[in-house]
Amino acid sequence: MKAIILAGGSGTRLWPLSRKQYPKQLLKIEGDMSLLQSTFSRALELVPAENIISITNIEQAGDVKLQLNAIKSGSLVISEQISKNTAPAIATALKTLDENTNDDEIILILPCDHLIKNIADFTYSMQAAQRLANAGFIVTFGVKPSYAETGYGYIQTGEKCENGYKVKRFVEKPSEKTAAEFVRTPDFYWNSGIFMGKLSTFKNEFQKHAPQIDEEISFDYAVLEKSDNIALIELKSDWVDVGSWQSLYSVNAKDENNNVITGNVITNDVKNSLIYSSKELIAVSGLENIILVETEDAIMACRKDRAQDVKVLHDKLKEKASETVELHKTVFRPWGYYTCLNRGDGYQTKMICVHPGQKLSIQSHNHRSEHWVVLEGTACVILDDVTHTLEAGKSIDIPVKAIHSLQNPYETDLKIIEVQKGSILLESDIIRYQDMYNRI
Repeated sequence: MKAIILAGGSGTRLWPLSRKQYPKQLLKIEGDMSLLQSTFSRALELVPAENIISITNIEQAGDVKLQLNAIKSGSLVISEQISKNTAPAIATALKTLDENTNDDEIILILPCDHLIKNIADFTYSMQAAQRLANAGFIVTFGVKPSYAETGYGYIQTGEKCENGYKVKRFVEKPSEKTAAEFVRTPDFYWNSGIFMGKLSTFKNEFQKHAPQIDEEISFDYAVLEKSDNIALIELKSDWVDVGSWQSLYSVNAKDENNNVITGNVITNDVKNSLIYSSKELIAVSGLENIILVETEDAIMACRKDRAQDVKVLHDKLKEKASETVELHKTVFRPWGYYTCLNRGDGYQTKMICVHPGQKLSIQSHNHRSEHWVVLEGTACVILDDVTHTLEAGKSIDIPVKAIHSLQNPYETDLKIIEVQKGSILLESDIIRYQDMYNRI
């Protein structure tokens, strides 16, 4: 077996916690591992690291590599220049596998935004599905619905085959009334988004139903809903698609008033709600069934039963080119963190903190220059093979295309102000030559 992890996406329904350049799959939603790392760990129960391909977009590739290498090195990460959807991502990963994989090899496709705690039952379900996969089906994994969720896709099963069922039809994100009917009907399942099949089966179904797949379209629309070669096996383990604040509420521990409270929050007569503060005090009184989220640069509030509408808010902000859909103000890196202080047409200002003994990669930029001013600590700057030691108050210019590194070999935090100037001010304009965190 080989595995494909779908590690792209922007997690728009979990805005403002999830942002395009650091989305939900990179966040530690529960426990010490991110959703991506948890998915990778589950895959390791079935296949070795060298048989796992993770596909993401170019803006997230560095963080994806860093997080996976923290668990086990040896897996391949490939990145798309432009994020589209699951169908082009799967097609790209299959093409990569096709170069050195037998057509009869079983391929397991895993989204990386699931919470699954019962690893033993998950592994059992994956192994049980191989019988159907070897019989030539694309296998989907269905979850018995426990409530009328309108944000999930549903699958209706037909006649029994092998140790599963043939799929009769797919229904994408039904109305609340229809979802309630599905919950009462025994042959309907939630679509987990996990798939399995032989490499030859996936290739044949793509060739038959989506031979020129380069559109922004999901795998469900492109292939599954058109094919009569789809089977379902019930996923026996627990499963939560962390796709919305409602789903996050459902998996977290509740207090005596059935609230999920995180951070600096004071409540009075508040029930059945999720309130999240990253920094500022939130004081709430006399409300029920709400979601209220505060981050450094945004506040989002909605009724709990309207959690899916967060995507509408996100899309409206995207139309206005709001920076809040792209970046968090503070971004954590293995060497420390940076906070975006200001940004305008052709410039950006950051405060960068490098922890003791840490260093940024040796890198260059094709589209921007940088000016560094030391605020606290002592900076060791490598600029075109020349080492500069800068105390607080000193500064240095980093020209476009100059090879450089910011390092802190000392015992206290290093803090600098960085002023970027150029036509492209994105993390994608980093060309790494050497990196202690294996992000090359």
